[in-house]
Amino acid sequence: MQKFRIYAILAAGLLASSVLPAHSATLRFGAQGDVTSFDPYVIDETFSSGFLGNVYEGLVRRAADLSIEPALAESWETVSPTHWRFHLRKGVKFHDGSPFTADDVLFSAERLRAPGSDFKNRLSPDTKVIKVDDYTVDFVTDAPNPIIYYQWGNWYMMSKAWAEKHNDHGPQKAGGEESFATLNENGTGAFKLTSREPGIKTVLVANPDWWGASSRQDNVTDVIFTPIPNSATRVAALLSGQLDMITPVPLQDIDRIKANPGTKVITGPELRTVYIFMDQFRPELLYSNIKGKNPLKDHRVREALYRAIDIEALKSKVMRGMSTPTALMVAPGINGSDPSFKRIPYDPAKAKALLAEAGYPDGFEIGLDCPNDRYVNDEAICVAVGNMFAKVGVKVKVNAQTKSKFFEKVLAPKLDFSLGLIGSTPPSFDSWAPINSLHQCPRVSPSSEVWAEGERDKVTNGKSNYGGYCNPEVDKLADQILKETDQTKRNDLIKQVWTITTGDIAYLPLHQQWLAWGVRDGIELKQRADDVFDWRYVKITK
Repeated sequence: MQKFRIYAILAAGLLASSVLPAHSATLRFGAQGDVTSFDPYVIDETFSSGFLGNVYEGLVRRAADLSIEPALAESWETVSPTHWRFHLRKGVKFHDGSPFTADDVLFSAERLRAPGSDFKNRLSPDTKVIKVDDYTVDFVTDAPNPIIYYQWGNWYMMSKAWAEKHNDHGPQKAGGEESFATLNENGTGAFKLTSREPGIKTVLVANPDWWGASSRQDNVTDVIFTPIPNSATRVAALLSGQLDMITPVPLQDIDRIKANPGTKVITGPELRTVYIFMDQFRPELLYSNIKGKNPLKDHRVREALYRAIDIEALKSKVMRGMSTPTALMVAPGINGSDPSFKRIPYDPAKAKALLAEAGYPDGFEIGLDCPNDRYVNDEAICVAVGNMFAKVGVKVKVNAQTKSKFFEKVLAPKLDFSLGLIGSTPPSFDSWAPINSLHQCPRVSPSSEVWAEGERDKVTNGKSNYGGYCNPEVDKLADQILKETDQTKRNDLIKQVWTITTGDIAYLPLHQQWLAWGVRDGIELKQRADDVFDWRYVKITK
């Protein structure tokens, strides 16, 4: 009953907004989850970061085809193999009217490296950020880094003066002290925040002083965003005309929306890989009936879990064909992806034999955490995988909850999980990003001898390696990949890493999900393969 009341309130709010005085260029859209925080450094999550990309901007940005474009930096060049110079765009103003200068870049670099930041891997620890003058900034590294700015598309610049004025103490993780930046913003982007009601509604208006206003491709004057976790309510709002766009479309409703006069579905493969991560660092699992040891440290157990997954059944029954099974942690289209890698075959009999060989002939119990409002059919995937594990003797207790609670629970510093389902898209669209973030040993600094569980919120390498997978050879190769400027040699090094990590079964890769956006007639937009909704490309014709 309580859940019904919540959805009824949401639906009433949508209806109320639809009968307000109509504005010819008001964009109304809904998604299954909300923006986690308006602080752009709190969480490296595609929806939140992509949403904030309409408000904040980086030195560079990604176009609809994901190519790199100048943004707050109008040009850049290499002074030497270890020295990059960026020339900032002049005349840019933050939303409060203050100018954007090199001081803000240096401040943003410091904030990026703060303990609560989830974007530390955007700048290597050795990178020095140097102000040359008010509109020139140098980035100097100890070794060559040919892709230094490839991950900067969602490293957004913040105002130093604004942060100091509001007593900013850096990014604050969910559940911690709430900072001014959590509910407020001061970006340089095309849209400005006017009201924020977390979990209910967020309203923004076009920025008339945006530096790119003269060349903007959209005609959107204001945006009303409503998070709607219930799929039926979300679809009904689109079909009734209360919303202009929804994401994602539930797979079971695609044909219904296509058949409805006035609505359509835009689909396409996404660059996101959905996978299961495993606690490989604790001596004893938090959620298991096995005491005194950690079964996931045993390669045979990890292989058994892999072989227990019927990936084709997952694709056909849970994903309704809207997924691409994968053996790698990167999608086709990401540099370094290689079709020669194949999944370990589905073989439940072999899985049982491996468990028995590892000392678990009767299996064991384990917990699986997952979100229920972040990825396509995420909870259903967890339930299906749990059932598959149960068939080989591993009894799974699925804990599905809203993404804000899920991320707070499983991400650093809590790392409160045994198994977890998550998805990732490399911000650089290059394999080095997931190699560094997911596969390098989580260390506070490159010189650290061992990774520190109690300091996981401070790590640079391996920042998203929540399960603590560590292989010294991978660390060594990752460092070589970052420095290598010869593309052929670099891709060979990447292949060596994938050979090692797939052999180690560092993760249980599942698939790349497909995008499904619901759009009403009269709305033109561009669907990016990274699932970022960029309002710069929206045109409202009726």
